Amino acid sequence: MAAERNDALYLGVDVGTNGVRVAAIDGEGRALVQVARAMDLPCRQGLRIEQDPGLWWSTLAHLLDELAGRIDIGRIRRIAVDGTSGTPLLADAAGRPESPGVMYNDARGGAAAERIAGAAPPESGAHGPTSALARLMTLLADGIAPDVRHVLHQADWIAGRLAGVFGISDENNALKTGYDPVERRWPGWLDELGVPRGLLPEVRAPGMPIGPIDPAMARRFGVSPAAEVCCGTTDGTAAFIATGAAEFGDAVTSLGSTLVVKLLAGRPIFDPDIGVYSHRLGERWLVGGASNTGGAALLAHFTTERMAELTPLLEPDRPTGLRFYPLPAKGERFPIRDPEMTGAIADRPADDAHFLQDLLEGIAQVEALAYRRLAELKAPAPRRVLTVGGGARNAAWTRIRARALGVPVLVAGQTEAAYGAALLALRGGGPP
Repeated sequence: MAAERNDALYLGVDVGTNGVRVAAIDGEGRALVQVARAMDLPCRQGLRIEQDPGLWWSTLAHLLDELAGRIDIGRIRRIAVDGTSGTPLLADAAGRPESPGVMYNDARGGAAAERIAGAAPPESGAHGPTSALARLMTLLADGIAPDVRHVLHQADWIAGRLAGVFGISDENNALKTGYDPVERRWPGWLDELGVPRGLLPEVRAPGMPIGPIDPAMARRFGVSPAAEVCCGTTDGTAAFIATGAAEFGDAVTSLGSTLVVKLLAGRPIFDPDIGVYSHRLGERWLVGGASNTGGAALLAHFTTERMAELTPLLEPDRPTGLRFYPLPAKGERFPIRDPEMTGAIADRPADDAHFLQDLLEGIAQVEALAYRRLAELKAPAPRRVLTVGGGARNAAWTRIRARALGVPVLVAGQTEAAYGAALLALRGGGPP
């Protein structure tokens, strides 16, 4: 790799469900500017959830034009793109979309998931009706145009437009399309499902080069023709990278509507029975699982405003002693798999502050159990836990969680996936 310019900038693009964000950082990883633009939500029709890829591109183009007025865009050295997990589309040889983007939560793949279950090994990330492979198979079952040459993911397609090169993906987006990250290849069992191997992309490690920016794109946006487009990642992995987690045992808990735990490990771990799978990051592995508990379970009992009123009344250093397993509805997937679990509250305390603390302590105990379950599967015990999501702002809850986890619990300084993608561009596929 050629020597870096001292004034080089690195760009991260995060393509989400309802908008696009772009972050620019310098060679020290310092965030310089971030711009964002909303876009129309995906179209929903029953189980079908789709989005026009042209909307992704036009939104990004607006942001790059805006960015040019705020930084010297000619200093950009590398660009990386993250997208919603495994969102597939079909494209022709020139990258023109031949299908909509089938979104990560499209649930038409029930029949395809049954076929996948009969062909794929248990440890594959392609299981389930919302896997990228199940969604791809629904596209293929509808019939494909004769011009189709590529199966791409959302991040692949955006990067391809920037580079003028299509048919390249990354190991994270390809995971739920059936790619084997351990053997680093598309497995033979995909042939049993009738997936055309010739349409599948070449897969490279996140951050590795795709190629220089397309000359026409360089002229259009004012980017140096020497700028390089890199392989990207999923939005969740980019958000993990953004936190600065870099050592084995570094963990990140996302406290959003659900509770998601991720841990940096030296070996892959797969347990599809409880939804544990691993993304490859070079020679490291990002092991994770998701519980149904979290913010949605709290909102089943309190409004956001009421929780804000009650938070000053919490006594995080004085445990209530009650044990709830808060769930917003029936069913849990991880760290306990029980589709019949209800999380019913038998004896609700009359005092609202007491009850809220009970719920927060219950979610903290689920989080602790989640990390213990990963340790039972031979993942390292967490040495520290960085927190992202809305729950990270509750200092009392952070103290409750630190007591339950027995390790330092910190609020991540950076959480934006666009910033994580920019770090990926900076490192060019190197270690965190």
